[in-house]
Amino acid sequence: MKYILDPHTLLWFLSGDDKLSETSRAAIEDRENGVLVSVASLWEIAIKISLGNS
Repeated sequence: MKYILDPHTLLWFLSGDDKLSETSRAAIEDRENGVLVSVASLWEIAIKISLGNS
């Protein structure tokens, strides 16, 4: 299965945040799954950081 991570999911996964469910974390970590991140998500994160809204 393929998953496209939104900005919150990406950040929660990378930071180990408990807001991301164990089911979601397992799906992202499963090497059988394709995990994608949109360039727009990275752009959105960069904008929020530059505005001080991280």
